[in-house]
Amino acid sequence: MPQIHTPATAAACVRKLQAIVQSCGAVTTGMEMGGLRADVNVSVRRRGEAAGQHQYDGITGLGQRTEIKNLSSFKAVEDAIIAEKNRQIEVLESGGVIEGETRGWAIGSTETRRLRGKEGSVDYRYMPDPDIPPLIIGEDLLSRLRESLPTAPDALLTLLVGSEFNLPIEDAKPLIELDDGARLEYYHDVVDILRSLQVDRDDKTRAGLARVASNWVLHELGGLLTKADQAWDAEIVPARSLAHLIDHLQRKLITGPTAKQVLATIFDGDHRPVPQLLEEENLLLRPLSREEYIALAESVIALNPQMVEQIRSKNQLGKLGWFVGQMMRTGEKGRVEAPKAEDILRELILG
Repeated sequence: MPQIHTPATAAACVRKLQAIVQSCGAVTTGMEMGGLRADVNVSVRRRGEAAGQHQYDGITGLGQRTEIKNLSSFKAVEDAIIAEKNRQIEVLESGGVIEGETRGWAIGSTETRRLRGKEGSVDYRYMPDPDIPPLIIGEDLLSRLRESLPTAPDALLTLLVGSEFNLPIEDAKPLIELDDGARLEYYHDVVDILRSLQVDRDDKTRAGLARVASNWVLHELGGLLTKADQAWDAEIVPARSLAHLIDHLQRKLITGPTAKQVLATIFDGDHRPVPQLLEEENLLLRPLSREEYIALAESVIALNPQMVEQIRSKNQLGKLGWFVGQMMRTGEKGRVEAPKAEDILRELILG
């Protein structure tokens, strides 16, 4: 039995247990949907004092424990432990004694409540039914189960942060945890399609595709879902549509702002294939010539001579970004590429 010393660690432990049982199909929904419930045992002992007289499952020196039943969320686990810890400390500091008992906790409450007493450790056990014979599980069944179990969450995390996907752990964990695994399945579909579309690209470009895809799945598409307060649905933006969108962006056939605009259009219900949508809406990038970049840059420079002087005399290079923004706003929509605009501005302003 683990010794858990903080409410946050207990909640994390339950989250890990849920991920394990979900990965093998033992439950199909999260705690909030009734797929899992947690009972927690809480005891306290003053630091620096003699060890407590209680032991549980071989762990000695503990205080009298109480059990809080039927907690239905990770936050409930954390909040209920905090409430019970505070109650036990208050009882002990006022000269009272903690009783072994079962307690309950309601969402939003700051206190636990007594449900029933417990006389001893036997009250924590399930009693055997004399009418049910022992069930013997054969090694052949265990072997088949081991072979058929899906990838465990820890193995998935190792895979995602490894060389095949090279994701930061900040992206890998949400992909595994969100939407009961549906977001991760969608992500794999996007990556598989994207890699097939980019089969002609160099190794360095293809190596970064998985990381690019995670940004679009988690942050760009995820941001639209959050803004619309909408639950996950892989059909809102089909994996093939997102993969084609990223493919066009990686090939510099569209700009980043255009890609986000098209994603929002698909999210809002446009079912046209991405290549058709880009063509019909005239969104494909038609690069400006060098002469066109120079003319556009000179027009915004002429309107802001004081800012130009600040860049030259005070080396305030950060203001180049403002000029880039002006070029993108005044130029034809979707045609001005920020890096090229900045290069021209540096050339004209700094020489």
